[in-house]
Amino acid sequence: MDTKNKEGAPKTAAMKGKSVVVTGAASGLGRATALLFAGRGARVVIGDVDARGKDVVQEIAEAGGVGEFVETDVTDEESVAHLMDIGDRDDTLDVLVANAGVSEAKGLLHEMDMKDWDRVLGIDLRGTVLCDKYALGKMMKRGHGSVINVSSILGVVGQANSTAYSAAKAAVANLSRSLGATYGPLGIRVNAVAPGYINTPLLASLPEDVRSVMVSREPIGRLAQPDEIAAVIGFLASDDASYVTGSVLMADGGYTAV
Repeated sequence: MDTKNKEGAPKTAAMKGKSVVVTGAASGLGRATALLFAGRGARVVIGDVDARGKDVVQEIAEAGGVGEFVETDVTDEESVAHLMDIGDRDDTLDVLVANAGVSEAKGLLHEMDMKDWDRVLGIDLRGTVLCDKYALGKMMKRGHGSVINVSSILGVVGQANSTAYSAAKAAVANLSRSLGATYGPLGIRVNAVAPGYINTPLLASLPEDVRSVMVSREPIGRLAQPDEIAAVIGFLASDDASYVTGSVLMADGGYTAV
């Protein structure tokens, strides 16, 4: 019997009956994460401004899972509160994956349009904070839960001409450490994953020489596949990570090790 779904995630009942919210799940890493949790039996609520989230819900349904799309602007507090209410429909929210994020137009800070700075910090940092705030409030009702925030290698090391994104992702990493220390005694784990370069459609559209430079910086010799990072998120959400909180887990092919 085939025990894997088309994303390569084990078909287990480990998450059966669990409620999971994934933001930014209309494509890329978020999509892979939503499919993984659905394949493990969870009810998955996708929050995204991108209507392609409906297509991911259709994929989940076709594979026999349960999913729902909620149009969500993570920078808007009312929108986030509504998303978490849907995620908590059965009076329990077990897992939040705060994945929604964008990057800025690369360039020098002294030439940056501060509207771009505000946009990136608004989505990547404020959006994560709002999602965490409302998810944690729901999880406190039951005294358990797992929050996984998506940081980045650029939240750990710097990169030229990536100012707003690097600042936001560094803040997300330390936010996760602080929340892990705060909510751990209350039965709720908060962690972050810091991915390296992921082979998404966006990266696939880049010139080959740019992609080659990215690959050359990875000791493992290739870019990550979305389902590989999703599997790390799945671990952090699972009982296998029951003693892990306040951690920033590097999933970067060795990028930050050299």
